[in-house]
Amino acid sequence: MTDPEVPMTTFATSPPRRSALAAALGWTRDLLLSVILAVLVILFVYQPVKVEGTSMMPSLEDQERIFINKFIYRFGMGDIQRGDMVVFWYPGDPSKSYIKRIIGLPGDSIEINNGTVALNGNMLEETYVPSAYRDTQSVAKTVVPPDHYYVLGDHRSSSNDSRAWGPVHRRHIYGKAVFIYWPLDKMGLIH
Repeated sequence: MTDPEVPMTTFATSPPRRSALAAALGWTRDLLLSVILAVLVILFVYQPVKVEGTSMMPSLEDQERIFINKFIYRFGMGDIQRGDMVVFWYPGDPSKSYIKRIIGLPGDSIEINNGTVALNGNMLEETYVPSAYRDTQSVAKTVVPPDHYYVLGDHRSSSNDSRAWGPVHRRHIYGKAVFIYWPLDKMGLIH
């Protein structure tokens, strides 16, 4: 005698439902990882700073908020270039930081005659310095020493810069200004 075949019934199995507690723990873990990642980025790569003063007008204005890239110069990811806006510890008081534009690289010859900058014997075209912000200061010819940079503010008539205290040593430069995030109408990359 043969056993009658019993038809098999298949039931669709649904995936196990996560408990509300497991879902909350998942969200908490993701949020915590996001916060840790944001803190690491701010500490080691980008740092928000507030511009204080008018020495970089019109490029940067007093009380604007910007991001600086601290990673680019620290680990050799990029060389300091002429024209970069850099943030550095003020050589006269390392508790203060300044932001200025790189004008001279190590080995460059800088001379300023009635406000006109000569770089390696050639007049430097500075489209970022409007005529209203120029001054008539003169500085004798100087050669930028190794590992130093000659920095000037864009608002020459109100800037305390290398004309007063000389070139900045490389070890004092800790960031490059890259992005304006406040006010919103000026949001964008810094040139």
